[in-house]
Amino acid sequence: MNSYALQAYKNVKVSTASEGDLILMLFDGAIRFANQAINCINNSDIAGAHDKLVRAQDIMLELISSLNMDVGEIAQNLYQLYSFINQLLIQANVKKDGDLIQQAIKLLTELREMWHEVVDKV
Repeated sequence: MNSYALQAYKNVKVSTASEGDLILMLFDGAIRFANQAINCINNSDIAGAHDKLVRAQDIMLELISSLNMDVGEIAQNLYQLYSFINQLLIQANVKKDGDLIQQAIKLLTELREMWHEVVDKV
């Protein structure tokens, strides 16, 4: 598949996705970028690791900004958890620390599984 066709497919996938599916896509992206950052660190590609971690951080900020804080305690708890993961990614970026990235990936994966269950029920 050529790059134009792939981009067109991705655009259609995103524009037709439900809110729940979009959240899952964001988690998938954050996990993918975090894993790529670990690979960059392992290959001494500091600039690449920085780029991938910044992209994962951007996704976390998007998840944070999408929270509806009017729904109460659940949103507050998610805000704290997303902020904690974002801080892990920031510290991992500063220190180029794969262990911190792994901690973030573990939390992201657990949250993604939780959201997947919610989306399936809806």
